[in-house]
Amino acid sequence: MIEKKCYCDSQKNFQDCCEPIIKGIQKSPTPETLMRSRYSAYVTQEVDYLLVTTQVSERGYYSKAEILDWAISNKWQKLEIINITENTVEFKAYFLDSKLQKQIHHELSTFKLENGSWFYVNGRFFN
Repeated sequence: MIEKKCYCDSQKNFQDCCEPIIKGIQKSPTPETLMRSRYSAYVTQEVDYLLVTTQVSERGYYSKAEILDWAISNKWQKLEIINITENTVEFKAYFLDSKLQKQIHHELSTFKLENGSWFYVNGRFFN
């Protein structure tokens, strides 16, 4: 079996990093690991995981079709974690858009711990 590095740039193998979290084998222990696994889920187009890890009160704002379109139409390059607090993660996701133009998605994401699981609540975007 060929081992590949995780998409989240942790330098771990995907099967030892984000894959078990995305597949529901283990819970994300921190907002950072949830953020990393959500980035990997965009790369691997695991839309159900992205919805399930969004806080219930926020899920109505997201469409499965739109998430899938966003995941597929971009070529994900790398993830850079800028800053982490108790319940936020600031990051930059580098990607090529559908016209192969370099883009950076810079966000401060807020997470909430509920019943032992972390959930994405919302994000503030930077230009």
